[in-house]
Amino acid sequence: MNAHELVSPPSRQPRPAATDANHFVLTFENNRIAGELFGQFDQNLKLLEQRLNIDVRPRGNSVAITGDLVATNQARRALDMLYERLLKGGTVEVSDVEGAIRMAMAADDQLILPTMERKAKISMAQISTRKKTIAARTPTQDVYMRALEQSELVFGVGPAGTGKTYLAVAHAAQLLERGAVDRIILSRPAVEAGERLGFLPGDMKEKVDPYLRPLYDALYDMMPGDKVERAIQAGVIEIAPLAFMRGRTLANAVVILDEAQNTTTMQMKMFLTRLGEKGRMIVTGDPSQVDLPRGMKSGLVDALQILTDVEGVSVVRFKDVDVVRHPMVARIVRAYEAQTAVPDESLPRGN
Repeated sequence: MNAHELVSPPSRQPRPAATDANHFVLTFENNRIAGELFGQFDQNLKLLEQRLNIDVRPRGNSVAITGDLVATNQARRALDMLYERLLKGGTVEVSDVEGAIRMAMAADDQLILPTMERKAKISMAQISTRKKTIAARTPTQDVYMRALEQSELVFGVGPAGTGKTYLAVAHAAQLLERGAVDRIILSRPAVEAGERLGFLPGDMKEKVDPYLRPLYDALYDMMPGDKVERAIQAGVIEIAPLAFMRGRTLANAVVILDEAQNTTTMQMKMFLTRLGEKGRMIVTGDPSQVDLPRGMKSGLVDALQILTDVEGVSVVRFKDVDVVRHPMVARIVRAYEAQTAVPDESLPRGN
């Protein structure tokens, strides 16, 4: 099955006991799981009420939902997804409920790969390691996670807080555990140090650690800490600044380039041409946050223009609506985007 033929598996939906235009009752067969689904003091159901402006009333292992037809159907989809997750042994936190609501609200106009059919039921893509299972929390995350499975080179671009780097590292950890790759290579352009790291104290790992901390954080979240340390010592997980990729052929590896907007066009070409047999590459960055000297074109922006139609390459673009950190982050991103769209009258014209 190729990258454009992803089909979500059917889900087992809670049994509706009664329905009309704006009211129905869902009954869940497993009482224990129903309790986990509703949350402590029914906090998950209260969140559904707040976000969708509906009335949700639990009674035993059933829940009555009343409100606007569209919103109540969205609530049904969200509960369906979360119930399925619990049936498969997963857990449901408040952030998972937020994600399910996002997915349910976007079901009708969900961002999907070209030949995927729209479905009444929706299924969230997942990344699983021995330590943790992550489910998509936005439609774009869903597309991104499916693209990571299918494509040899994936670009994840967009604002901070959308999960593009975290999911890339999670996917890499999953591939390593599966035995699909022999190693993970993590890299970022050390723009703050001009990639002149020699003057910094310590060995190479200590020199580049500050720039790669977000990648470390995601690794430790997906794999036990002692395994991460042993893998780094054995070279199974390699941390290296972009400058150290030159001249190498990266085979049987998943290679992640983070903060790629701060590469030059030559650096990006050098990096992409390192891909070896049975290798995977994931490139993440935010084209609106380029720290290169003025007048120097970002290698990420250049690559997105050149490689869009190349076979085996997937480009997934995140937006402010995909921010999954604190809701304030999405509002901050929108405010900055709006300001960028307005010409600065204080700047001289004609230059």
